[in-house]
Amino acid sequence: MTSLLEQLQSDVKDAMRARDSDRVQSLRLFVNAVQNEAKGKQRDLEDPEVVSVLQREKKKRVEAAEAFEAAGHADRAVAEREQAAMLEGYLPEQLGEAELDELVRSAVAETGAEGPSAMGAVMKAVMPKVAGRADGKAVSAAVNRALRPG
Repeated sequence: MTSLLEQLQSDVKDAMRARDSDRVQSLRLFVNAVQNEAKGKQRDLEDPEVVSVLQREKKKRVEAAEAFEAAGHADRAVAEREQAAMLEGYLPEQLGEAELDELVRSAVAETGAEGPSAMGAVMKAVMPKVAGRADGKAVSAAVNRALRPG
């Protein structure tokens, strides 16, 4: 089984053979982000850590696209969105709202949490279970819904 980093590096080579310079440039950025993280930790990264790095990169692209859109640079926003879409191919399938709500409900029951003040405990219990399959904002919203009185 090849690691996620090896898959990225292989895709860089394939894009080079296909002379797809935009894809090569984007993939190299992603590989560099992973390698920089590994260098910072002074060890090779496991796939879950690589997924975390790629999710951060995707989030950067989405935020940059929104900023470019707001500034009237639609062409640059499109390029950022294309990179974010490219990254999605390397990330695990995202949880649906119903699946996420179910995980949150079980974490609430597991922790015995009641009320908004227990949000931190529930988030701490849920985040390892979603492991890259949902972003923190979505998890936070689901936990908020589950802990809201009424």
